[in-house]
Amino acid sequence: MKERVGEEFTARSLLIGLLFCFILAVGTSYNLMVIHGSYMAIDFSAAAAIFLFFLLTFCINPPLGFLSPKLAFTSSELKVIYMMLVVACALPTMGMAAQILPILTSSFYYALPENSWAELIHPYIKPWLVPQSKTAIKYFYEGLPSWESGIPWGVWIRPLGMWATFLMALYLVMISISVILRRQWMEHERLVYPLAQLPIEMAERTIYRNGLMWLGFAVAFIVSSINGLHHYFPVVPQIRLVRYIPIFRHTQTLIFRLSFPMMGFFYLVHLDVAFSLWFFNLLSLIVRGFMTYFGIRFAENLGIYGARSPLFAHLGMGAITVLVVMGFWNARRHLWNILRKALWGADEVEDSDEIISYRAAFWVLILALAYMGFWLNASGMPGWIVPIFLAATFIIFIGLTRIVAESGMAEAVASTIGSSFVVSGFGTRVLGPEGLTAMAMTYVWSADVRTFVMASCTNGLKVIDDRSIKKRPVSWAVIGSIIVTGVTAVWMIMRLAYIHGGLNGNDWFFGGGAKAPYNYIVSKMIHPEGPNVTGWYIKGIGAGIMAMLTFLRARFLWWPFHPIGFAIGPIWIMDQIWFTCFLAWMIKFALVRWGGLKVYRSVRPIFLGLILGQFVCNGTWIIIDILAGGRGNRIFWI
Repeated sequence: MKERVGEEFTARSLLIGLLFCFILAVGTSYNLMVIHGSYMAIDFSAAAAIFLFFLLTFCINPPLGFLSPKLAFTSSELKVIYMMLVVACALPTMGMAAQILPILTSSFYYALPENSWAELIHPYIKPWLVPQSKTAIKYFYEGLPSWESGIPWGVWIRPLGMWATFLMALYLVMISISVILRRQWMEHERLVYPLAQLPIEMAERTIYRNGLMWLGFAVAFIVSSINGLHHYFPVVPQIRLVRYIPIFRHTQTLIFRLSFPMMGFFYLVHLDVAFSLWFFNLLSLIVRGFMTYFGIRFAENLGIYGARSPLFAHLGMGAITVLVVMGFWNARRHLWNILRKALWGADEVEDSDEIISYRAAFWVLILALAYMGFWLNASGMPGWIVPIFLAATFIIFIGLTRIVAESGMAEAVASTIGSSFVVSGFGTRVLGPEGLTAMAMTYVWSADVRTFVMASCTNGLKVIDDRSIKKRPVSWAVIGSIIVTGVTAVWMIMRLAYIHGGLNGNDWFFGGGAKAPYNYIVSKMIHPEGPNVTGWYIKGIGAGIMAMLTFLRARFLWWPFHPIGFAIGPIWIMDQIWFTCFLAWMIKFALVRWGGLKVYRSVRPIFLGLILGQFVCNGTWIIIDILAGGRGNRIFWI
């Protein structure tokens, strides 16, 4: 098919992108609440975006080109559509919509005399933050009774409207930071962006003509389809891709899990990065095992999110802080140029290839951050704590985004979260019950951060790194995708919750995840504590080790350890995928060592096929489950 040149940005790519964002929001929400199939929008891999993009590039676009070359989408148009989809994928479930509704209501629904939530929490929740009807909240969890005529939309208008202003400010900050750091990461440091490589090749359509890609595709698709058939026909044998081996007298578990997509992503990263990820994970497991064996434990309660031990939570926070600070230091000339462009309009600083100008990015960042600070203070967070909390939270966001762009960690979380950092570092007494309650509300957007707009936007910017695409209009496409997806997903989840009962929808988002913030702050209210000085020392040690690893890697070419491994290796998700990372590293090491880069590149399509095959299989089986009325056919988790 002949490629048309000069289309840059078209109205039809915007409209089709918005349509697919709507489909993505409806489909992922329905899958989460009713079908209970494989998660498609829960992490940075953006499985739903890949699946829909496959339908567009492989199933829809070729027939359009056959009918008329003018009907087919160009690669530039397809890349814009994918950027809209990947940003949209950060919103329907884990990233926002499945978090906000349960967290706003769970403190009322789960309040019991035994937990004293009504006395300890309710007096400090601002009425404009949550719906005020206890009946509407009850029906949200249990479903509307037959005598009720309709969903009580009215009680949700004010709280969701207030949250919408905050979340839009948050997303504008994330987009601005992505734009500010794009040139540094993409052109100066040349990060590999493993998560962007497959959609780029799908848009350019060369991958579909490669037989090795279809080999990898077939392996992932067939294995997962056999497991999908097992759900309907137990006589079909199940292929188990995970094994658990207890170690250290059953105090720790060594997990051997094979994940086809993660193997594909890890194959694309540098060898020292992949090696360091699995090495530091196993090292942390050994340390945890010895600590348990000898009765050494850190009793601090940091909540349920982050590393499995407070020791690694503090070490990781120190490490990721150094990662971000050193990144800013390395980017100091680039950041100075942006400041010159924003404040004095320096003509020699080029920003025409950005989706928004540097001046707009700078001022949007400042104004949106100011609004976020004002909003958080109004919600009950002490004024002097607000900048500390925002700094810690955005260090985590930026650090994770950098890690995803460099390491291929499509499944990643930070070692701790902003609210736990503040509570541990400054104590509960300076926050008081009102400040702690405000901290609980931040779990909506800053706690279980397995996906968020900044990382998605950063990968999307890599996908549209194409001179034929006019960049400025893409910013409006991204904002449009956020609005369409966010509104649709919230509407869909609310509607399904009132029809079927939220408790029947998803037991994590409407159960443990919804109760987690309030369990945490109530424990701190009942047992108030001062600053954890030991935690600060451990953070300092983590920062020192990270700085040393960074220095040694820069000084010695033979140094085998990448600092990212220390920062992210000990997280619980890495416990699940270390073996897959090890396999990908071992295969790539052998191919490069004995075959050279030529062999590595020739085998690369197989690993891209593993990613595509798994995600297409996930989406295919969700459609089968919808048509067949199947429930709980979760053929893939991580």
